[in-house]
Amino acid sequence: MNKTHGDGKFKLEQFAKLGQDVIFESGILVFHPENIELGDNVYIGHNAILKGYHKNKLIIGTGTWVGQQCFFHSAGGLTIGKNVGIGPAVKIITSFHEEDGRNVPILHSKIKFTPVAIEDDADIGVGAIILPGVTIGQGAQVGAGAVVTKNVEPFSVVAGVPAQKLRMREEN
Repeated sequence: MNKTHGDGKFKLEQFAKLGQDVIFESGILVFHPENIELGDNVYIGHNAILKGYHKNKLIIGTGTWVGQQCFFHSAGGLTIGKNVGIGPAVKIITSFHEEDGRNVPILHSKIKFTPVAIEDDADIGVGAIILPGVTIGQGAQVGAGAVVTKNVEPFSVVAGVPAQKLRMREEN
């Protein structure tokens, strides 16, 4: 017998929390909406995938903009703050397979769940990848195509593979 985790179709009343004036563009897939909380004035772009999980939460704060074709996997817990800009095709992952030695295929090794947090006012560039356990600090900017493997300090600008600090954002 074949199994599935669902077809990604959702009803608004299934969300753990759904703020006012949330925009869902067409083609969005949502899994485990009962563990997803969206603040007011959140925009979710075309063909994005919000992959909630049977435990932990996916939280997106008020005023956040999520571009088309983003993939958010929240098995380890994912918190995105207020007024965050997330460019198209960004991937955020919160779990990975640990190595159990050569005799165990990586696919069948233990899964480690580690949360990701993106703090208020941050900006994530097109196609960036945020790996498990990372915190992106308040007001930080992640360049397009960056692969973020470690924490990003508040108000810093990072880019590259792996992402490296380029500079600090200037004060007004």
